[in-house]
Formats: sequence, C-alpha cells, structure tokens
Amino acid sequence: MLRIGLTGGLASGKSFVGRALGEMGCFLIEADLLGHHVMAKGAEAYDTLAAEFPGVLSPDGEIDRRKLGALVFANPDLLKKLNAIVHPAVRARSRRMAEAFATRDAHGICVYEAAIMVETGSFRDFDRLIVASCTEEQQVQRAMDRGTLDNHLTREEVLDRLRRQMPLKEKVKYADYVIDTSGTKEHTLDQTRTVYASLRSIEQP
Repeated sequence: MLRIGLTGGLASGKSFVGRALGEMGCFLIEADLLGHHVMAKGAEAYDTLAAEFPGVLSPDGEIDRRKLGALVFANPDLLKKLNAIVHPAVRARSRRMAEAFATRDAHGICVYEAAIMVETGSFRDFDRLIVASCTEEQQVQRAMDRGTLDNHLTREEVLDRLRRQMPLKEKVKYADYVIDTSGTKEHTLDQTRTVYASLRSIEQP
C-alpha cells in the first residue's frame, strides 16, 4: 500500500483535492473529520476534553467546537494541550483504518489529509507528500465564506489563525507534488488527475 500525505493550510483547497483523489480511487482518511469523531460524547477524547475545557460544553453536553477553537487559537499553551489530547486518538483511528484498507487492497493508495503535517514532522511517515496551495488572500476569502449564516469567521479571526500556521510558501518546499488551487476547480482537478496518474505509476513492493 502506498501511503500519501496531503496537507496545506486553512482554506487552501486540500479537502477538495482529497475528495477528488477519493473519487479517483484512493482511500481517503480525513484528520479533521476524525477529530470531530473522537471529541463526540462517549468517544476517546471526550472525557479528558470535558475535564480540561469545561467552559466549551454545549447545553446537551457536547463539545462546542467553535467555542473551543476560539479559546485555543488565542492561547498557544491551550492549543498544545488540545492537540496532545486529540491527536493521539486521531492517529490511532487513522492507523486502524489504514491497516484495514491494506488488508483489502495491498497495492492501493491511502491518502491521509491533515493540516499540520509539516509542522509536526509527521509528513516523514508517508511515501509522498502533496501540498495544496493558493494565495493568502484566497485563503482569507474562502475561510470567511464558509460556515452557516450565523457562524462565519471574521477577517481578523481568519488572519489570526493563518498567523499561527506555517505559510504555504514554506510548506511547498517539503512537497513531492504541489497542486495550485488558486484557479478554477477544473484546473485543480486537472492537476489532481496528473498527480494521481503519477502515484499509480509508482512501483510498490
């Protein structure tokens, strides 16, 4: 099985690229989605999060991710604490998912999509690294356009989060493949198809 890392930054288009690769035949594991799952009531990280961050619980006892995000992104120490709780649970789930896929398709392509792969050094665990990249202004606009009518990030909130991430121009230095998402969706898909074809051509043991 070929293990591929897919990363980028906030609203850089990595999820779009990941879904496209999944539709092309890759097995996609989304770290953000797993993060939501392990924080759910009764899941692996819930009890510790509820004890460490009691102020972010909603009336029904679930973790309010918007409250939690606002809290930790304003405090690097709290962000580090959150990551120390959530990331091990996410890694354990993703490992089980990848192992199960490998038993089904020993020569398949497993794509693991995560935001801070370069920052943590975990990109070294993969056979190849794809970075989805666009301009910072596009990241800002896309992030602001996301969410529901009453749940949008402000420009200041987006810029604050971007300042706490490694710039995309630095991340691309670690990439085996760079997919430029600054153009049309079709242009991004064309590049993704080219990357997929290249991955398929890699000989596996």
